[in-house]
Amino acid sequence: MQIKDAVVLVTGANGGIGSHFVQELLNSQAAKIYVCARSAAKLSKLIELDPMRIFPIELDVTDLQSVESAAQRCQDITILINNAGNSLNQGLIAAESLEAARAEMEVNYFGMLSMCRAFAPILKQHGGGAIINILSLLGRINFPFSGSYSASKAAAISMTQGVRAELSGQGTLVVAVMPGTVDTELAKDWPNPKVAPSEVAKMALQAVIDGEEDVYPGEQAQQVSAQLLSAPKAVEKYMAGFLPGMILAGTDA
Repeated sequence: MQIKDAVVLVTGANGGIGSHFVQELLNSQAAKIYVCARSAAKLSKLIELDPMRIFPIELDVTDLQSVESAAQRCQDITILINNAGNSLNQGLIAAESLEAARAEMEVNYFGMLSMCRAFAPILKQHGGGAIINILSLLGRINFPFSGSYSASKAAAISMTQGVRAELSGQGTLVVAVMPGTVDTELAKDWPNPKVAPSEVAKMALQAVIDGEEDVYPGEQAQQVSAQLLSAPKAVEKYMAGFLPGMILAGTDA
């Protein structure tokens, strides 16, 4: 499938990766781009890039009525990019409550699933099209410092596989994009290596062109995904070592 002349909807378009998706879509000559955010006011700079091709949509992926309203307005899309995400950097046991875990699941899992469900029939009407789900390498290996986020992304990866299976009959390509640390404001204090958000967007769109289902943008994601095949327990222990004040069970330390 080509990006040229496609009609695309991008959730979380005002974010660090979302804005790069919009620029790459413009560069690739997409015909029309719906840019989505919870507040339309946050989309003004994106619209200025090309007012003839960029159209703002106020959308909260955690609100089913908002999702359904967007689907009713955007009946012409051929590519859905589920980029909206939430990361609160909380542990699973260390967190004071389940509030962060529930908030991350609402956006990263239920919100993404709601978008897939709402737009799958529209994609079918246009020959199948494609869905790009922006996930995370941490969905494949838990990073305990951000344990509930990792768990939400693991759920989203499993959901992506299920959606892919269900929509294969209608010819919809479902792309799972699993980068490591992305060089955005959210990760400014995280250690290198980091992958540029523009590279994430480019690789995701190229996957649509190539018909590729799983993408690991950046050196970190590619290395760790390979290590998970050969030594998954070693990777788990390595990630656990980043947990501040970690006390191993069964010790007096």
